[in-house]
Amino acid sequence: MAYDDEQAKRSRVVVETPNSRREVTHTEAVRNDRGGVSGATVGVIVVVAIALITIVVLFLMNGQNDNTNANLAAQQQPVQQAPVIVQQPPTQQQPPVIVQQPASAPNQPPIVINQPAPVSGAAPTNNSNDGAVQAAVDKKIADDSTLSTLGITTTVLDGKVTVTGTVQSQALKSQIDRMLRGVKGVKQVDNQIIVMG
Repeated sequence: MAYDDEQAKRSRVVVETPNSRREVTHTEAVRNDRGGVSGATVGVIVVVAIALITIVVLFLMNGQNDNTNANLAAQQQPVQQAPVIVQQPPTQQQPPVIVQQPASAPNQPPIVINQPAPVSGAAPTNNSNDGAVQAAVDKKIADDSTLSTLGITTTVLDGKVTVTGTVQSQALKSQIDRMLRGVKGVKQVDNQIIVMG
């Protein structure tokens, strides 16, 4: 609580002049005013203000997290695509290949990709052997105890084997390359193995 204290201060001064000597009493009133607010009250106000600011900041940050979560959820929604139809020129050996994807939005037309016709006089590519070559490559890798544990992946397209994965040494990468070139029907090897070591 605020209160005023008033004190009286008295002082005695002796003034000497060549003709006389006299004593002067000086009285002064001193007033102590504490401004109406005690130190404890100021401390409580500061603590309450800090607590309110903290609550407001946390509330605002939580609102931003909700917006961020909503944005992430919207971004993770699957995007619907139009189906892709691949048409090959008519050949005597193969029917056209049609690749279908999951159903799309009703207003999107399908995308049609036409492959160029083979050049006249050129023999059409023979993809029917790729399955046999793939099976032979997979068997060769599975039969080798060292290679079967590496988790390497191979794909065959028109006699070209593409191999991917990771190995511990350049020697092992070269061994896989030589082994794949020895498989019957392999025309080319694209060795994309990464050496980690």
